[in-house]
Amino acid sequence: MALKLIKLTREYEKQLGEMIDEWKEDQEINHTNRSPWAVFKNDYHDFEHYLADLEVKTATENKVPDSVFFFLDEERNRLLGAVNIRHYLNDSLLREGGHIGDGIRPSERRKGYATEMIRLALIECKKLGIDKVLMTCEKDNTGSARSIMKNGGVLENEFINSDGEIEQRYWITIP
Repeated sequence: MALKLIKLTREYEKQLGEMIDEWKEDQEINHTNRSPWAVFKNDYHDFEHYLADLEVKTATENKVPDSVFFFLDEERNRLLGAVNIRHYLNDSLLREGGHIGDGIRPSERRKGYATEMIRLALIECKKLGIDKVLMTCEKDNTGSARSIMKNGGVLENEFINSDGEIEQRYWITIP
């Protein structure tokens, strides 16, 4: 299977809509989270605005520059998920969120894709000069924790996040 991270272009507008709609429907029915938040912050129906505002280009008081990649199955021409890489950590991201936010669309979960997507995201982190990556996930999200650990994640600690959930913090050292 040919899997890769891509930057979003107009070529993938239809696939993006299908993926986002599936994710939103699942969230309404199953109350699952929508991660990475970056792909949900704007309405994809205004595609030009969506593209223009997808990534944070300049740091602000609360945000750091980031890169957003979409996980593509080239053989099926299907977007499987997305990953948001924060270029560095501010105090807030050091506590919650970390360097990488990732997610696989509901119909493609439990197939090992998250592990591969994180592996590819770590390559992008290395290109950005990030040698030690922080990833977090809620404790009850065992699939996410497994994908992080399969990529070298070492649990540092657990804490109660801003939503009142137990969140785990993992560090991955990139060789």
